[in-house]
This record gives sequence, structure tokens and C-alpha cells, in this order.
Amino acid sequence: MKDRAGRRRARRIAIGTTVVLALAGMNGPWLYRFGSEKYHQYQINRPEYKAANGHWEIIEFPEEYRQNTIHAALLHTGKVLLVAGSGNNEDNFDAKKFDTRIWDPVKGTIKKVPTPTDLFCTGHTQLANGNLLIAGGTKRYEKLKGDVTKAGGLMVVHNENPHKPMTLPAGTKFTGKRNGKTFVSKDPVLVPRAKKVYDPVTGEYLRNDPGRGRVYVEAQKSGAKYQTGAQDNYRVQGLNGVDTRNTYGMAEKLALDKKDFQGIRDTYEFDPVAERYIKIDPMNEARWYPTLTTLGDGKVLGVSGLNDIGQLIPGKNEVFDPKTKKWTYTSTLRQFPTYPALFLMQNGKIFFSGSNSGYGPAEVGRDPGVWDVKTNEFTKVPGLSDADQMETSATVLLPPAQDETYMVVGGGGVGESTKSSNKTRIIDLKADKPRYVDGPTLEKGTRYPQTSILPDDSVLVSGGAEDYRGRGDSNILEARLYHPESNTFRQVADPLVGRNYHSGSILLPDGSVMFFGSDSLYADKANTKPGKFEQRIEIYKPPYLFQGSRPSLSGGPQTIERGGSGTFTSQQASTIEKARLIRPSASTHVTDVDQRSIALDFTTSGDKITVTVPKNRNLVPAGWYMLFVDDERGTPSEAQWVRVP
Repeated sequence: MKDRAGRRRARRIAIGTTVVLALAGMNGPWLYRFGSEKYHQYQINRPEYKAANGHWEIIEFPEEYRQNTIHAALLHTGKVLLVAGSGNNEDNFDAKKFDTRIWDPVKGTIKKVPTPTDLFCTGHTQLANGNLLIAGGTKRYEKLKGDVTKAGGLMVVHNENPHKPMTLPAGTKFTGKRNGKTFVSKDPVLVPRAKKVYDPVTGEYLRNDPGRGRVYVEAQKSGAKYQTGAQDNYRVQGLNGVDTRNTYGMAEKLALDKKDFQGIRDTYEFDPVAERYIKIDPMNEARWYPTLTTLGDGKVLGVSGLNDIGQLIPGKNEVFDPKTKKWTYTSTLRQFPTYPALFLMQNGKIFFSGSNSGYGPAEVGRDPGVWDVKTNEFTKVPGLSDADQMETSATVLLPPAQDETYMVVGGGGVGESTKSSNKTRIIDLKADKPRYVDGPTLEKGTRYPQTSILPDDSVLVSGGAEDYRGRGDSNILEARLYHPESNTFRQVADPLVGRNYHSGSILLPDGSVMFFGSDSLYADKANTKPGKFEQRIEIYKPPYLFQGSRPSLSGGPQTIERGGSGTFTSQQASTIEKARLIRPSASTHVTDVDQRSIALDFTTSGDKITVTVPKNRNLVPAGWYMLFVDDERGTPSEAQWVRVP
């Protein structure tokens, strides 16, 4: 019996070996990959590996809660606002399907939030009251040249009547006096009344300066024969009496050229407690791809964008006052490309790093420098390497913010250029003569890199792509920690998901980093298969989360005045070496001008730690912050939320 059982067992082993050998012969590479992948998973999940390199994990929401996230912001409730709007999906836009989600990273819950309009490619910043200001978005999707069937463009409507403004409804018809072609307005337009002009010396009346309004118009019918090639005056149909003479249109070429996205004026505050949008007064200018930067007095500067007819706004910037809820133009003009990286400096001026994302001429407004908004004085800063490759680069205010040193990472050529830069550039704005110098290089030219300040003063640099929107399967699955004190990179665990256009990252209160989005143009190296929007969220847990226990932090005041102090409890108070106040992120299109990490002076006594907030309101804009303390190993506590009024 034993011999027969042994023979059967031997036969089974032999058969099994034969099958494995046969599989190895036919599928050697598959077997190697299978084994290699298992070994890789074993390696990256070892405690020693995590403690040195950190760890990535994917969070995939139930299908009914997934969306094409374009914007994300950390709220002072600890939840994350995820905004898609139409999510770069024209079918969603046409169906008025606009999405927002709120995700609780602690409880793992996700909730749908009614979204009032298309907040795709809006601007946002944190307000002093804890709300998120959101301004701009999408009025119309772009149409590429081959997709445009009706000739169209800008119609400037003139009103020479000094006694009354004119309102022309959507659908108003304009007929050329010379070309005889008729075009139809897509929106209503308000045309101010004319202004009477007098001679300042004699006081004599000279003329009326017409009021002007602009509106996008299209030909009534499709076809190239309805294009125009030159400027013409246009009669406005449907008017009577003197209005016929006083109101007219003027347009240059109306053609089948590419039509860019068009912006909206809508402005909202998102209330994190009520978890809803609150509509407030609109901007003076429609904006698509704008940047909002909080100023030291709590007001918000709104800059750049494409307007309601798809043109880059010609330097008409404006400021939002949270007290009056009103927008007012700045007194002077200053033009930037869209989504410019604009940071509040400690002297109240604005630093433009040169980073931007998207639209604007290659020769206008792209020089980095320091901008005094009040006087409009702009002082250029020299030394920027790969200066023609700043589009889709990232800029981060290196910690601590008091040092006023910035790093620009990667970038690419203007528009759909194949150029990409592997440079980092660093500038100390406290230097006598600020000048960019090159920092450590990246392994590859990198568009769309994500940069997140961590509570241990390192900066996580991750993802991106070598080519425009990840063309040629060029996503970069690499991550590095930058250490400002040594000016060095250290490679850490590789992300699992590629991130390029329409992606971003957010530091969470537990010290981990959330990554969202990515919108590849193609899904293969040959650029033949359309890409698919990346809807998965990925979390990176830095090495400090795998190095044993963390210092505790509890109690303390919820509000600390500038120059004031607050006392918190920590069982590890005697081991604390750093205290940092980190402003929560509002991220989109490689642009996050909110995030900053401010060093706090502190003292300890027993299990108490007392922190003091700096007095400078330009260094510490009003609002909610995450307070972290780090022990001697560089391990941070979980954050306590603190409001600076």
C-alpha cells in the first residue's frame, strides 16, 4: 500500500513538473513576469522598504461616485472637495451634467454635491472664513479647425446714444454692409451708453465716444462661403428709429478657424460645513483658466484666463473683497498667460515664477519677476534656464516659507510642443539681487510634475509625463523627495498610476498625500487609441509614517492671532524639534499657489508645547491651517486645525 501511494505521489509530482516545464517553455516571459511581479510586491511591502521609501495605495470609488476630477481642495473639516464640472467631456457639458464630490479620507465616505454650473477649469483659493472661493469656468468647449462648420468670431457692438444703454438678446442678427452676410449672436450683450467728450480747455462738446460691448457670433448656415476676409460694419436687425443709426456692429475676419474655450463670470463660495455652493456677485470679466491668489489683507487677486469669446484677457485683472462680496478692477493692466503661478510675498508684492499652464502668446507676459500690483511695477528676475519650457511646470514655495525661496520643476514648450525640461530652478527672493540658479536635475524631461510640501520640510515631486498630455505613453512612474537643506533629491517608491494633464496632489492632515486625475491624449505608444481619464485616487504614505510611533498633539485653542501663542498637549513634547503651520492646498493644472509651510517658534514644558504665530499677515494670510509638530526623527504628528483670523 505504501509503495503504491508513493508511486502515485511521485507520478503527480512528475506530471506537475512536466506541466510547469511545458509552461516555462511556451510562456517563459509570462512566468518570469509573474514571478517578478510577486517578488516586486513582496519587496515594496516589506516594513524596511516602506520605512525607507514610503508606500502607495490606490483608492477606487464605487462606480456611481467616480468622476473626472479636475480640481481638488482640502477643507478645514478634513474632507477633500473634488470638482469635475463637465470633466473635459463635451457630452457632459451638452447635457449640463456637472459633478462635485466630497471625500472623507478618514471615514472613507464619498458624497455627491449639486454643482450649479460648469466649474471645469475654474480658479480657486482658500478664504479667511474657511470657505473656498471659486471663480470662472466653462461657457463653451473649444472646436478644432476641422470641426468648425459655421464661420464665426468676435462682433464688437457700438452704441453712440449718450442717453441710454442697449441690450441685445441672444439670437440678434448682424448683416454686413459690404459683404451682405448675416451672423447671429450666441448670447445677450449689454452695450453701455456713449460718453460725451468735451474739450478740456474750451469746454466745448467735441463728440460722443461710443459705448462698446462684445459678443460671439456665428453664420446662419454652415460652409466656407459664409466666411468673411476683412473688417466690415454690420447693421443690427430688429431695431427701430434712432437705435438703427446709433447701434451697429464691427467685426474683423469671421472664419472657420479653431474656436477656443470660452469662460464665465460666475463666482461661488463653497461652504465646507453646509457642504454646498453659495452664489455671489460675478467677476467683471469672464475667465477660463484663471489664477486666484489670496492677498495679505484677505482680498483675492483674480488674474488671466480666456474670456467669454475665447480670447486671452488683455491684462484686465481684478480683486475680490470677501467683506462686500464684490469684484473691482485693478487700476492698471498686466498680462500673463493662463494659470500663472502667482505667490504672495512677505512684502505684499506678487512673485510670478514663470510657471503657467496653457494659453497665451509665447512672447507676452511670460518673463518671471516681482509685481507690485498697486503701482504695476514689474521687476524681472534673471537666470531662468529652459525659459522657453515653463508651460506645465510646477512651482513650490520651499519650506519654511520665511526663507522666501522657490523651486520651479520641469515644464514644456508652449502649446503642444514636444519639448520638456529636466531642470529644477531655485531662486532666493531675499537675496540682494535675486537670480535663478539650477538645482538638481530630474532623470527625464517632465511636464505636469506634482509638488507637495510635507510637514518634515521635504517636498514630494512625483509623476508627470515627458510629452504633451502623456503622448507616446510617456507617463513617468517615479517619485522623489527634495530636501531643501541639502538641495538634493532622493528617489522613493514608484507611484502605481501615471499622472499628467488635469492631475494634482493634496497634503492630507495625517501627513499622507492624495493624487487625483490625469487626462492622457492617447492610450498607446503609437498614439492611435484615445486616452481615458484617470478616475482613481492614489495615496502616498511617506517614509515617516512607517518609522514607529508618532508624536501626539491635542487640545489647544482653535484660533491663534498673529503674534499670539497657543498651548497644546503632547506626550512627546520633550522630543519635538519643529512646529509647522501648513496652509491647505487648492490644486489644479500643476498650479497650487495656496500651499505654504510656516515655521513656528515654540517652547516646551512637561507635556505642553506652546507655539507662536508670526505677525506678518503677508507671510500668514488669514484662514485655516494644519499645525504639525515633528520629533527628532522627522516624524510628524497628525495635524490639528488652527484658524488665524
